[in-house]
Amino acid sequence: MFCFILKLKYLNIFRKEKKLVVLAGTLVIALALTACSTVAPVCATSNPVGSKVGEASTKTILNILIPFKQDSGIQAAAANGGISKISTVDTRIDWNVISTTITTVVTGE
Repeated sequence: MFCFILKLKYLNIFRKEKKLVVLAGTLVIALALTACSTVAPVCATSNPVGSKVGEASTKTILNILIPFKQDSGIQAAAANGGISKISTVDTRIDWNVISTTITTVVTGE
């Protein structure tokens, strides 16, 4: 009888631990699917806003820069958009738990 009672207590503890594991797994999956994006102005000039848009990005994984040729500077963004007269410069940051992408957006003519 005593062994039967111990076995029931053990099974009850195992069920509680299983619920905690399932809850923790659900939270990890929810965090992995969470994403955030923000845009911030960097500067503006007196040049008129043109129709051209150029972007340059840098991507990190687990906040470690990938060691490839990545240039998210203003000159690279202007060159990618064929812009010679810069009007505005914005920075967009797209974040999720695994990776972050920093993009410089340049508008002008």
